[in-house]
Amino acid sequence: MLTQEIAKEIVAQTMIRLNRNINIMDEQGTIIASGNVKRINQAHFGAKEVLRTGKPLIISKDDSQQWDGALPGINLPIQFQNDIIGVIGITGNPEEIMEFGELVKMITEMMIQQSFLTEQIEWKQRLIELVFEDLLTDSSQPELIKQRLNLIGVTLEAPYQVGAIELGSHHLKKNELLQIFRDSFNKQQTLIGFLNVNRLFILTSHLPEERLKQKMLNVISILKAKGISLRVGTGSTVFIQAHIRHSFEEALSSLKFGNLEQTFITYNEIETKALLDQLDERAKQQFSKRILSNLPDKLIDTLEHFFACNLNIGECAKEMYIHRNSLIYRIKKVKEKTGYDPQNIHDAMTLQLAIWILQMLPKE
Repeated sequence: MLTQEIAKEIVAQTMIRLNRNINIMDEQGTIIASGNVKRINQAHFGAKEVLRTGKPLIISKDDSQQWDGALPGINLPIQFQNDIIGVIGITGNPEEIMEFGELVKMITEMMIQQSFLTEQIEWKQRLIELVFEDLLTDSSQPELIKQRLNLIGVTLEAPYQVGAIELGSHHLKKNELLQIFRDSFNKQQTLIGFLNVNRLFILTSHLPEERLKQKMLNVISILKAKGISLRVGTGSTVFIQAHIRHSFEEALSSLKFGNLEQTFITYNEIETKALLDQLDERAKQQFSKRILSNLPDKLIDTLEHFFACNLNIGECAKEMYIHRNSLIYRIKKVKEKTGYDPQNIHDAMTLQLAIWILQMLPKE
């Protein structure tokens, strides 16, 4: 627990405030951090005595020769979970430094405790992410997954559902972001972690789909209030643990094919696009080109708005800031150039599929 990095930090922070030399010794009595860098890695005999007795050692000016030339000061045991893990030595007149020696000891032990807690949180988070990775593989090991879930105190029960979160630029630390999600979900039945720098996953269990949506919208509201933009895509609900990976793939598809302005996208909303994406590339390009090749961008944009407004001419004209008659004229031009009538449901489906495919194609 008492690493050289922590010891150096304690020495640096304490010396700034007290203007005294500080030595930190490990459980062997070796100096691992000091205001006098030349003393690092040397044995400290006063510290060895503290480790042997478990009691503080005060060295006065008259006692210095007894301790192999040690400078006057106090040496206090550093305790962690009822064990002595090191010694802190403060150089100076014992009568002058005794009053704040215990304070320095207390601060040191608090810093070690905080470091330990941080390590525990990081270890637990890494294990959460390992479990999620295991659940996504074809050859997952149920017993190993169960053991790891026990270690992190999580029980997964059907139904399962996966969400993928895409974050915009933000100033929050990883753990601060995770905590916002943890506060909204049951920690004993949920796995939350990072996929990469700007993407998170959330695996919920034993949670109805509508409740997941409510909780996600709450998190979105909290993060937006902090100036953080995000998009959330969710996969379908599954009832077999082996199918969790399918829900995850669907969540990623929701982000991929969902409208960029949408903050919450379900797989049901983009399922048709996801199915189209699985078709042969040549067949898709041939179909889209045959339907739309004679249409200028202006008419394709009109169709996109028309379909987004559920074929409602009045609403679409208002949305596009054009006169109703102008929209009707454009719709007629589409029918003339393609042979498909956007106001006919079957023709509209053909045109919509062609536009979706066009949107999926790489931009030239």
